[in-house]
Amino acid sequence: MAVFSFSRVGRSMRGILLPTAAVIGFSCLLTYFFVLYQPTVGPGIVQRLGWQAWDAVATVDYFDKEPSTPTVTGDPADGQPIPVNDDETDWWETTNNQPWGTTDDIESYPLDVWAPLLPHDTGLSEIAITRCMMSPSLVGNLCAPTTTVEQDAIKGNWVRVDRDLNKQAGLWNLNIYYRRTRRLDIPLITDLRLLPANEIPEPLSDSWVKVDLSIRDGVMRAEPMYLWYLQGKTMNEMNADEKASLVTEVDILFGEDRPWYGFEKIEPAVTPEKEGQLESVYVTYRRGVQSVPHAHPLHFSRDGKFKILQVADLHFSVSRGICRETDIDPCVNSDNLTNTLLGHVMDEEKPDLVVFSGDQLNGQGTSWDPKSVLAKFAVAATDRKIPWAAIFGNHDEENGDVKQEQVRMMNALPYSLVQRGPKDIHGVGNYVLDVKSADASKTSLLTLYFLDSGSYSSGYLDWLGYFFPTEYDWIHEDQINWFLQESSKIQAIQRPFTPDTGKDFGSIWNRQADQITPTTHKLAKPNAMMFFHIPLQESYGTADRDPRTGQVLDIGLHDLEGSGAAKKSDGMFDKGLKKALESGHVASGDIPEVKVVANGHCHITEDCKRVNHIWLCFGGGGSYSGYGQIGFDRRFRIYEISDYGETIRTYKRTEKDEILNSYILAGPGAPLFNPRS
Repeated sequence: MAVFSFSRVGRSMRGILLPTAAVIGFSCLLTYFFVLYQPTVGPGIVQRLGWQAWDAVATVDYFDKEPSTPTVTGDPADGQPIPVNDDETDWWETTNNQPWGTTDDIESYPLDVWAPLLPHDTGLSEIAITRCMMSPSLVGNLCAPTTTVEQDAIKGNWVRVDRDLNKQAGLWNLNIYYRRTRRLDIPLITDLRLLPANEIPEPLSDSWVKVDLSIRDGVMRAEPMYLWYLQGKTMNEMNADEKASLVTEVDILFGEDRPWYGFEKIEPAVTPEKEGQLESVYVTYRRGVQSVPHAHPLHFSRDGKFKILQVADLHFSVSRGICRETDIDPCVNSDNLTNTLLGHVMDEEKPDLVVFSGDQLNGQGTSWDPKSVLAKFAVAATDRKIPWAAIFGNHDEENGDVKQEQVRMMNALPYSLVQRGPKDIHGVGNYVLDVKSADASKTSLLTLYFLDSGSYSSGYLDWLGYFFPTEYDWIHEDQINWFLQESSKIQAIQRPFTPDTGKDFGSIWNRQADQITPTTHKLAKPNAMMFFHIPLQESYGTADRDPRTGQVLDIGLHDLEGSGAAKKSDGMFDKGLKKALESGHVASGDIPEVKVVANGHCHITEDCKRVNHIWLCFGGGGSYSGYGQIGFDRRFRIYEISDYGETIRTYKRTEKDEILNSYILAGPGAPLFNPRS
């Protein structure tokens, strides 16, 4: 019996130990190959083999990016290189201003994904057009051009330009496809043309290729139009200038306005404009890598000034816009007319920052392709190389792309400071910018908070499935907590601020005659402003009075329209703005950190009202595309911050260049924020 028992135990142990030993041994083998074993660099590493064929592929940047590290001087053997410092160069000029991040590797961008916002430097090898009876969003690449494994390996996978050419008219979906390759021995596309059926490119050469399907396929009573592409040299045969002129991306533009930054239109329009019926459709393309310039860090001037232009409620559409309630007669192409006015205002005011305070898009069925609209809304600022920020309004997400995608697009525009913000709270675009001093200390002298006040909190669907809103959204409790958390991070400074190393710069930092020589100092956070679209209920409350004169502190026009505030509230004013103080010291008198809240939303309300020691200001409508009122000129609000952030003055400039209601909101000459101060 004992022998039988030991035999059973032995078999049991063997059944356990053998599989265990096998698992441990296999794990050790994997560890050796994938962790411990370091192979020598071989041809596979040098050639960066991917899904394409076993041939050498390009591994260099053909566009000679500037080095991301600063020039250094000193003995290389010494472990402390000394950065070059030109006394004539301002600190913000030395900040890395590459159009891509320092960690970006252009060569790592995917070849088989349509991503027109990426600065691809890889050329295209082939183009096709396909029709599909169902939307590619439902069937994927079911209707992609035919291909083989060998063709994919040599020329690249087919990539769909995810924009339907027949979006407005046509019997079926029509999409452009292209192949992209890094191979050095494949002819790459250097030019594109659109020609009628009976025309050919001039001069005609064997390297021009005609796409088989008409680019107007499926559009009734439309003359056929064909896309031609020119296959040039291989990458091995090109010089630097030829590489820079490669066609690297294809996109579609809806409407008659300018294409996305860095892209060019191919004339003529695929679909000509029919006023009131169809918007024009253009094929656009990009050559080489079009560097998107970034904004320099925000900073005061040497004499302590900083100017903000608020642009409220543009209400732009895919079309060129329809004028609303204006004295201008005739008034056509309201979007373009507004951009012209906005450019004039910027030329006159020369702001350091432009803030688009919501409803850049009109929604309401007219901004159905947000990318085509976003391509034009900030051109007045980008053409003048002015940094700009933006927040969302209630109309921006009504049609087309969601806010997250719109932020991604705006980040790819020149001089944009827009940020996505945290993902774990309500809204998109809750972020903070700070404005620093111009001296070497780079002290933060002004804090700018941007919040998403949402769109709609409730509504109903009609029998056709269209949404009709009934109540506006509001700033939620998690956004209030986020604001208080961000406010707590702001470091107190000695105020009024005096530039550092002023004596070292001789007369550069001499105080201007219009600046106040401080007699007292305090340790407090810098002044702050806040921007969001939909106003608070307190904006319609009782205004404070100036304790010096008894004047009601409500400056500008109001009561020309009903309240635009949300019916519900989580208490942003009392739980947020009133709780965030510039100093925790008892003697500070509970002065709020945020001196001014700037809103849009209400086009013919443009007053600044102080309520419980906080200024609540409306921008007033500046666009001919948004609703207005006959006799109410379009206008823009300007905030002029001086004395290194101590003084905040505001006024409005109208379409007739009138300056209205100039008033000091904070600083010397302003009504006291608190009697105890």
